[in-house]
Amino acid sequence: MTQKLPIPFNRSSAAGRELEYIADSIALGQIAGDRAFSRKCERFLETTLGTKRALVTASCTHALEMAAILLDIKAGDEVIVPAFTFVSTANAFVMRGARPIFCDIRPDTLNIDERRIEGLITPRTRAIVPVHYAGVGCAMTEICGIASRHGIAVVEDNAHGLFGTYRGRQLGTIGTFATQSFHETKNITCGEGGALLINDLRYAKRAEIIREKGTDRAQFFRGEVDKYSWVDLGSSYVVSDILSAFLCAQLECWVEIQGKRKAIWERYNAGLADWAKANGIRLPFVPEHCGQAWHMFYILMPTLEARQELITELKSNGIMAVFHYLPLHLSKFAARWEGGVGDCPVTEDLSDRLLRLPFYNSMTTDEQLRVIEVIGRFRS
Repeated sequence: MTQKLPIPFNRSSAAGRELEYIADSIALGQIAGDRAFSRKCERFLETTLGTKRALVTASCTHALEMAAILLDIKAGDEVIVPAFTFVSTANAFVMRGARPIFCDIRPDTLNIDERRIEGLITPRTRAIVPVHYAGVGCAMTEICGIASRHGIAVVEDNAHGLFGTYRGRQLGTIGTFATQSFHETKNITCGEGGALLINDLRYAKRAEIIREKGTDRAQFFRGEVDKYSWVDLGSSYVVSDILSAFLCAQLECWVEIQGKRKAIWERYNAGLADWAKANGIRLPFVPEHCGQAWHMFYILMPTLEARQELITELKSNGIMAVFHYLPLHLSKFAARWEGGVGDCPVTEDLSDRLLRLPFYNSMTTDEQLRVIEVIGRFRS
């Protein structure tokens, strides 16, 4: 009997001309940041998404840090973030001295609960950072309305949501800023990378300076100044042009990549529907006004114990499935703020029960049907 190969949770793969473009970058003799392929990626994002300015960065975390600097976040400020998110969403602002105010999530989309935001706003609130979980848009109409009433910024953490839409608008083009991730687990990847999307051009020139170690280097290379010097805060947030070359090839194939991921998502959704209904298990919910980004497929088990049992069962069959975020408000670091443990019962409940299934661009139908078959035999 032929032994079946393991099915990983994620697997990186090329989509088109990645190796050719990397060779081109080397041949040009310019592999540092903000070179030819970085600029191609930026123009692609600006044209395809409709954002005013895009700057590729070494990570989504770096893009978030840039947003915090652009908003002049400082000690004593507060930033509202979902309790169910990756640590970078909060950490980028904490590094500037801000206090994260954790908001619970909606039980349907797992996005920040817009109905709870206004009650968390104080005179110290400077920003709201909605995370489009699983590439499904947050309630941006309500969130932006709240932000406008209180004169605070909205920074979209769109790590999951590239090419997703909310009421016909591209995710990442709605807030003052948005951040993208091109980590290897994302739909479009270069291993490690990100982007800052700037939807208010008043911030564009300063963003270039911050990304270039606080210098006006970008203006110098455009011939706008005769020398460049230190003019502001900043750090080295640029990404190597070799990584941008890989990213450029991926972006060129975005329609094909999204089509493959849509098929994988829909196959999971159809193949697990009856099993989920019979076992009291919930599949992802996508509101009608949201065009999702096909980033992941998760299931919500009835209990923590059932989730762990299914993880073990899948592993015994050579299939890797993982849980996701631990509640940030219950972390050791959050305890440093007096009263830092917020009231986020939905986050605590769903974090215990959520399981992410294998999902990657090169996943074959046979691999996926094997995952569905093993899950279908499981009884919670």
